[in-house]
Amino acid sequence: GILEKTRLYLIKKLLPCLEDRMKYHQEFASSTSFHGVHKIVQTQSKTCKVLWLLVVTGCLAIVIWQICSRFVYYFSWPTTTTVVVQYVENVKFPAVTFCNLNRFQAHAVSNLKIIFLIWNIVSGALQKFVMEDKYSQELNDFLLGNQNFSIKEFTRKNGFYLNSSTLLECEFFGKPCYPQDFEHVFTEYGNCFTFNHNDLPARRVTLSGRGLYLLFDVQQEQFTDEPALGYTDAGITFVIHSPRELPRFDGLGLLTPVGMHAQVSIRQLKSIIQEYPWGECKPDIKLQYHKTYSTNGCLQECKARYIQDRCGCLPFILPGNGTECDLLKFYNCVYPAVYDIETKELCTVGTHNSTCPVPCEETDYPTTVTYSSFGGKKAIRYFSAKLKKSPEYIRQNLVGIDIKYHDLSYKITQQQKALTISELLADVGGQLGLFCGASMITIIELLEYIFTNFCWMCIFLLLKAPEMPQWNNPSQNQPTHKEKKKGIQEC
Repeated sequence: GILEKTRLYLIKKLLPCLEDRMKYHQEFASSTSFHGVHKIVQTQSKTCKVLWLLVVTGCLAIVIWQICSRFVYYFSWPTTTTVVVQYVENVKFPAVTFCNLNRFQAHAVSNLKIIFLIWNIVSGALQKFVMEDKYSQELNDFLLGNQNFSIKEFTRKNGFYLNSSTLLECEFFGKPCYPQDFEHVFTEYGNCFTFNHNDLPARRVTLSGRGLYLLFDVQQEQFTDEPALGYTDAGITFVIHSPRELPRFDGLGLLTPVGMHAQVSIRQLKSIIQEYPWGECKPDIKLQYHKTYSTNGCLQECKARYIQDRCGCLPFILPGNGTECDLLKFYNCVYPAVYDIETKELCTVGTHNSTCPVPCEETDYPTTVTYSSFGGKKAIRYFSAKLKKSPEYIRQNLVGIDIKYHDLSYKITQQQKALTISELLADVGGQLGLFCGASMITIIELLEYIFTNFCWMCIFLLLKAPEMPQWNNPSQNQPTHKEKKKGIQEC
């Protein structure tokens, strides 16, 4: 009884008769806002019907082709790059890290030239150092006899230092600065010193052509390096970087030889990169020991994690809080670990699926450097009398560096989405309106029409499903005319 009542309800309430369904189709075709369809239905001429059918079919094909092409273009994740130059009243001054090309005091390493090899192995955690086999035995003998030797403390005490004797003059925007204004940092050049390391708000430049001026005395007689390992220059190397990032010298350091005055003109360049899949950055990446994400900082933390897991210690030149590695571990474990990191690409940089993708926002300082000989005759005599040194000493040891902004502006290079969601919808709507006169209301009408016909089809199939066996075998399942009449009489 319940099944029969359900069938009757579906037939009477939800499934119109054939005439009503045909009338519904006719009314939809005549009243829809989809242009051209009512012309096919209402036009009496068969020729016009065929022509309008071809027109509507052609326009519909063009619309489908155009919409598909726009979706294909959107899912190729296209981008555009815009460059904007913004002029400001003042601009932040970057951090500058200085190092002496002669890394160690001569008296400390006169009998320990193996120190240079040890330091190169230690700094190899930052930049891979290839050691020749001829030094292996000498290095092994030293390590076995000096297991408690600390290269960190040795470098801090006997490396390059910054005081009034090595920093003769320092001036920032007309005001004097002192060695205390520099922060010590370890790099592949040993002891280095960073100016403006903490990004003080007061250290801003309000006038182009003025900035930081320094005069160094590299003291070649006191500091030395090992020319057999390729360190043959004398002077100051420095790198300009963001105050929130670590200095990076490999391939980016600027060199100023002795007896020269370097005029460094800098600009500020901000790069904004879209996140994946439009760009290669991932905005959710955070570093453990650095406030600002950078590929260099991420690479150092990646190396630190791998070395600490493999060797059970951490090189002091890398960020972290692990136990400091001794010399034997540096030689026997850290050095091979760095080699594996480089060859097996355990810490990759660049793409979104690498260990260290590019940052979403980065500040660089492109530089233009010009050189001139340091001091004329009068200047040489002045410094010679002031320092009580010979003119030859002045030419062989003094280095002048002048760093200033080219102008009070910064350039923003921004990567943008070439096609956004709103623009994609506008393109689709424009194509529908141009070729079919369709809008969002038209789409809703079509969806309603399709849904209604789908429901009728489902109801029809549900009602006819129990009768399908009867269609297949009418002689056995359907009663004869006499049986029907007899059944009616009995009722």
